[in-house]
Formats: sequence, C-alpha cells, structure tokens
Amino acid sequence: MNFNSFLTSLGTSCIIFVVLMLLFAWLSKNPSNHVIYYPSRILRGLEPTESAKTRNPFTWIVECLKSTEEDIVATSGVDTAVYFVFLSTVLGILVISGVVLLPVLLPLAATERIAKPSETTSNGTFNNLDKLAMGNIRNKSPRLWAFLLGTYWVSIVTLFMLFKAYRHVQNLRAKALSSPEGKPEQYAILVRDLPPLEPGQNRKEQVDSYFRKLHPETFYKSMVVTNNKELDKIWEELDGYRQKLVRAEAIFASSKEKNPEGTRPMHKIGFLGLLGEKVDTIEYCNKKIAELGPKWVSEQKTTMTDKQEDASLVFFTSRSAAVSAGQTIHAVKLDTWTVMEAPEPRQLVWGNLPINFFHREIRQYIVYAIVAVTIFFYMIPITFISAFTTLDNLKKLLPFMKVIVDIPALKTVLEAFLPQLALLLFLMLLPRFLMFLSKTEGIPEESHIIRASAGKYFYFSVLNVFLGVTLGGTLFRTFKTIQHQPDMIIELLGDGLPDNATFFLTFVALRFFVGYGLEISRLFPLIVFHIKKKFLCKTEADVKAAWAPGDFSYATRVPNDMLIITITLCYSVIAPLIIPFSAVYFGLGWLIQRNQALKVYMPRYESYGRMWPHIHTRILAALIIYQIAMIGYFGIKKFPYSILLIPLPISSLVFSFVCSKKFYASFASTPLEVVCNDKKSDTDMDAIFKSYVPSCLGSEKFENVGHVSHYADILSEQI
Repeated sequence: MNFNSFLTSLGTSCIIFVVLMLLFAWLSKNPSNHVIYYPSRILRGLEPTESAKTRNPFTWIVECLKSTEEDIVATSGVDTAVYFVFLSTVLGILVISGVVLLPVLLPLAATERIAKPSETTSNGTFNNLDKLAMGNIRNKSPRLWAFLLGTYWVSIVTLFMLFKAYRHVQNLRAKALSSPEGKPEQYAILVRDLPPLEPGQNRKEQVDSYFRKLHPETFYKSMVVTNNKELDKIWEELDGYRQKLVRAEAIFASSKEKNPEGTRPMHKIGFLGLLGEKVDTIEYCNKKIAELGPKWVSEQKTTMTDKQEDASLVFFTSRSAAVSAGQTIHAVKLDTWTVMEAPEPRQLVWGNLPINFFHREIRQYIVYAIVAVTIFFYMIPITFISAFTTLDNLKKLLPFMKVIVDIPALKTVLEAFLPQLALLLFLMLLPRFLMFLSKTEGIPEESHIIRASAGKYFYFSVLNVFLGVTLGGTLFRTFKTIQHQPDMIIELLGDGLPDNATFFLTFVALRFFVGYGLEISRLFPLIVFHIKKKFLCKTEADVKAAWAPGDFSYATRVPNDMLIITITLCYSVIAPLIIPFSAVYFGLGWLIQRNQALKVYMPRYESYGRMWPHIHTRILAALIIYQIAMIGYFGIKKFPYSILLIPLPISSLVFSFVCSKKFYASFASTPLEVVCNDKKSDTDMDAIFKSYVPSCLGSEKFENVGHVSHYADILSEQI
C-alpha cells in the first residue's frame, strides 16, 4: 500500500465518520426519530431528551462523561458495566504503553540509517513511515535493547491492568448479587439427568420426595420440565391470529374515517395470502381463535401429564439454601441428579434441558471437532483473500486486470479499501453458524451460549484473520523463494510480519471510523423503522415492535474488540504507530457505546459479569501470542539477547493460573456470603415459581378466550 492509498483510506473513513456524526446530531433532534435514538429512555418511562430546546450536538458527549458505573448498572445491568470495564482496561493498557513506547521507539527507528530496502513495510513513497517501525532497525543493532525493554513494558502494564480489572469486576458482581431485591434465579436450581422412575411413580413425586428428604426445611416446590414443542406451535399460531385480529380491527376502525360503514379487511387463506378463498379477516381470525383455544387447553393438559422430561427446576425458600444446593454434589453417580444454579427465566433454553450427561459430552466434542475443521478450511479462503486483494498479487493472478488496476485513481481506491472490506464481509458469515454450534452443545442458558460462541469467534479471528492475513500474503509473495530455499521459511515469515502493519492499521481505522459512525447514527434501524411504520404497521404494538432496540450482541462485539487488541499488542513494538489508532478505537468505542447503553439498548439477560473471565483469558491469550511473536522476531533480527524474552510467556501463564485460583470460583458459582443475609422476609415464592412457567403454559396471554378455568388446578397438580 503506497502513501496515497493510506491517506485515501484514512481520510475517506474520517469523512464518513464526520458525515455520520452530523446526521446523528440532526436526525436525533426530530421527535419522530426519538424511538430510534432514545428507545431505552422511552421504555423506562423517561423523557427522550431532558433539554431538547437547548440541546447542542455535543451534549450527549458531556452526558456520557458524567455518567457513573452505577448509572450503567441501573440502566443496562452488570454485564454492560463489565463490558465498559473491558473497554477502559484496554484503553488504559494502550495509553500507558504508548506514553513510553511512542517517544522512545519512534525516534530510535527513525534515526537508524542502515535499513535494508527489503525490510520496509510497503513499496514506494510509504517508505518514510516504514522508518518509524522496528523493521528499520538493522540486525544485531544495540538499539534493539529498547524494543526488548518495550516488550517487557507492554507485558507488565497489561498484567497489572488485568489484575486490577478482575478484582474490580469481582466486587461489582458481589455487590449486585448481594442486593436485597432477590431475583427469581437466586431461589432456584436446575436439576438434570433425573434417574429412571420407579413403578407407580411420576416425575413430580420423584423430584419432590428426593429434595424434600435432602433439604427438609428449605425445599419449596419443583417444576418438572416438559416437552413443549407441539404446544409452542399451537400457542404461536393462536398468538399470530390474535395479533392479526387486532391489526384487522384497527384497519376497519381507520376505514370508518372516510366511510361511516367502514370497509372490512379481507385476505386470501392460501399460499402466502396470494392464493385461495378470500375471507373476512376479522371473522376468520375469531373463528380460528375459537377453534385453537380448546385445542391449546387440551394440549396443555397432555403436555403436563404425559410429556415430562428428565429435568426439573427446584425452588427453595431462601437464597442461601438455593446457592448451597446448587453447589452440592447430590448423587453418588456422576450422571444422575446433576445440579447447577438456575439461569434467569428469560435465559433458559428449554429444548436443551433434557439432554443427558453423556449426550452433552459427546455433543461438545463433536462441536469442537467441527469448529477445528471449519477453522482449518476457513483459513484457505481467508489466506486467498489476503493474497488476492493485494494489487500486485491480483495482477499476477489475473493478468488481464493489469490495465484496470494501473489507473492511478482506481488503484488508490482499491488499495485503500479492497482488502479490508473483503475481509469484513467474509467474517459476517460466521456469527449465526457459531451460535448454532454452541446451542447444539446442550448448554442450558443463553448467556453461556453467547460466551461459547464468542470464544469460537475469537479463535476464528485470531487464527484466520491475524495469522491468515499475515502468513497468507507473505507466503504468496515469497512462494518461489521458499520453493528454492525452504530453509528460509521462518526468516521470510518473520520478515513478513511488519509487511502487514499498514494493512492492520487501516483495518483498525476503518473499524472505528465507519463502524462506530454507523453505530451512533443508527441509519439502518432508522430506515427500516420508517419503512415498516409507513407500509406495515397498523397498531401501536406493530409500531413498538418496529423500533424495539435490541441489545449489545456480545457474541460478535466482544470477539471483534478482541481481534483489535490482539493485532495491537502484536504490533505495539514492531510498529508503535498502531497504538494511537487502537487507543482511538477503544476510546471512541467507550464513548459511543456509553451513549447506546444509556439511551438505546435494553439488556436481554443478566449474568452478573460472567463474561469477564472469558474476556480476561482471551486478553491473556493475545498477550502470549504477542510475546511469542516478539521472541521469534527478535530471533530473526539475530539479536543475541532475545532469550531474555522467554520468561514473558511463562510469567503470563503463571499469572493466568493465579487469577484463575484467586478469582474464578466466585464467577463460576455464587459465593454464599453475598446471599446469606436475606433482608426481605416477605419473599413472594409463588411469583418466583410462576416466573419460570413457559409462555405456552401460561393463561394470562389469552385470558379472554374462555378456556383457562381449570389451568390453575392443572398447574398445581402436575407442575
């Protein structure tokens, strides 16, 4: 990439960001757009903007800077607050590292005058910036001592900041769990792998007798998990007709404004509403609801009596009793009466609860194997993209493209954006597939599935993006040399590491300028909302569903941030200029995501910071990758004292072990001391129990259908 292409990429990304920020400032003032830019405040019953008349384009920045961690917890929960601990921790690592590395290493590299032309990071006019990188230092130079000490500095700062953050998150989690306002999940445990029934016994009797015997004073009630697939279908169909009826009645009412008699809505009942008999929508929906109501009740009774599964939720009268039971081994056999602390009601993945112990283990190994194979085969196209999207390589692969890519203006644009955009688009295909694999493992709660998916995405990012791009471009450029001199492969790959610094630098810039610009401007949600509102929404419920804000999507957000920190750490000493770019990425991310947490997103679940050990471990993994890469690169530089770096990855592994022993246990399980004082004596256990009843088994949804008179009896007897 030449200097013009670099400036084009950076300048264009910056202009796009400024335009998107101006759009945000303009569009967010329009009251009709408040549901897009302030949905969280609206759902919490607050005014979208507290001072709309005096509001200026930068007010949101001041509000974000003034907000406290308590504000984030109150608005978006502990998980969101922990995400900001992650952003601020990484920002601290980069700022503290950069304060030392930039003024020390850049002058040392720039004043070195014996660099080899082959050691530059690109061709042509970009060589001036190459002189600011470690590649400009000659082999065996005494100046390499500064870079070696810089490697130590980054490692020490990272370990210090991680330890400090882990301790802070641990306290944050304990404070949230010790709140006197107990949550339903704190009074329940999940029991899986129920043993076979004895003759004449049902699941309800089996579970009740077992836990009443072991916990006679604190056991409250059990809820046997049922197979609700068929019931869910009926419930969804019934709910669909109810919504369609409300919409049809709204259309009929609005038609009376033009014609006193109104026009009754009609639709065809065939394929996609395009074929078949044309019927009166209101009458048809009422008829279907009347038909499905008794069917729903009948299936409810059948489900609760005949479709009980090998899993159950067990409720206790106090939080401390539930926590103790959730951490106790109840049975001699490993694969029976497996217990764990219950997830939130909204987190439960009901279909995974009955999967038995050995099937879960087998599924896990199969998923790991699929992920490993997929990573391997995904590396092929990623490596191909990294080679193919380099213009010099593109001309070699496709000679007929030479005439086109040699046009100066087109060449600049292609070099500036083609590799980064190709890589970003290719990575967009992964998240749904990884979520599917994680769910297939048999994990019982959504937050755990998201953590598992994020972990897999991190492996893909590091192995395929970081290593794939680094090795792919180098192998392609030096393939002929490796053919004739295979013993030089390590040296060539090491020399190729700095060659990709400018690619990753522009990749980071593209991510924070364009990515965060789209995040704050919310152009796509805005356009989709107004299209739906104009053409599809007929009721207030339709409108509300159209602007529903969603959540932070940690399954993709955290791994993407992890990729940036991995790239930055690995190039922090080799090409220190990447540090300010990454600092802007995380600083801007902290600011913009702060605004989104306070005003836009609504959490879909709360795991009280269970994501942090996952984040901590992967930052350490990125640090170890960086330390090993630096050992190799110093070796290639023929620096005789590179052996002094060997203690670094060892110390990182020891640090990981210490943190795991010191902190992880309080994340894997709830500490008894944080819930031992139940300050509320009037706990509504019946409400806690009912919060776990699946929607398809509830009666509130269709209370006007006239078929739920005996529901309470069925529930009390069978569940």
